[in-house]
Amino acid sequence: MPPEVHLLDINGPAHIFYEAKEFGAPLELHFISLINETEIKSSAGLYFNRLEPFDKFELTENDILFIPGMEYGILSDVTFRESISPFLSWVRKQNKNGADICSVCTGSFLLAETGILDKNSCTTHWKYYREFSERFPLTELERNRLFVSSRNIHSSAGVSSGIDLSLFIVEKYFGTKMALDIAKEVVIYFRRSSSDPQLSIFLQFRNHLNHRIHDAQDYLMNNLANAPTNEELADKVNMSKRNLTRLFKRTTGITIGEYLQKLRVEKSIALLSNGHKVHTVAEECGLKSVNQLRYLLKKHRDILPMDISSLKN
Repeated sequence: MPPEVHLLDINGPAHIFYEAKEFGAPLELHFISLINETEIKSSAGLYFNRLEPFDKFELTENDILFIPGMEYGILSDVTFRESISPFLSWVRKQNKNGADICSVCTGSFLLAETGILDKNSCTTHWKYYREFSERFPLTELERNRLFVSSRNIHSSAGVSSGIDLSLFIVEKYFGTKMALDIAKEVVIYFRRSSSDPQLSIFLQFRNHLNHRIHDAQDYLMNNLANAPTNEELADKVNMSKRNLTRLFKRTTGITIGEYLQKLRVEKSIALLSNGHKVHTVAEECGLKSVNQLRYLLKKHRDILPMDISSLKN
């Protein structure tokens, strides 16, 4: 637990491992302070107390250490980095002991400070790619990845991807069934893998303030099975077809047709991952045939429906 910790970075993984205990995994959860203070204030102002000192623990290959993200302003403070030198040395030792060392979001900066990421690969939050690459040139930064696993070192992009990484670790130790049961318990219907992008199509292309384009995107998202023509969509948002197609491309950077294809690909992968029949998925996504679904998946993700089987119920 670093000072100014991001709440979901710590609470997401903590809840996944709590659920694992509820499902019978032989786990003990400990919350430790990297500055050996028993109380820490989070970035949101919520306090955590009764934390344990890190140097009380000697980890083995049966242990998992999660280092959550924190405010970048502290990470860039030289005085702070010098003050946590004992913790960084401790992490290096636990890595040599074979423990699984995991980071969430900007926690990767702390991992890199230890040196254990030198000549290794990792990821971090997309907002800090440049800063990470400049500070740690010996580490191979993998961009637009939810999480990266390299031997016993694992890093995730931030916030909800810490949950994805936690499920990956649960699966490693306790099997696929438990990971799937936990995903259902916490209402994560579609478990994401390390190869998935940090920003899904439902979040991509939405970084704008044009409410009519947002309305058009929402309508397409909610009506994939019976997607409107461009003319019908224009009527829904009170625009001419010509103005909508021009404004959509200028605002999002892609055409309405391209956006619709991306929506269909993402939804089809989610449905297939949860065991839906291929022909049903094609219908739900507004496609005329299974062949059309195969074409879109091959074009956008270089996969076929039969490849998406690892997460079936």
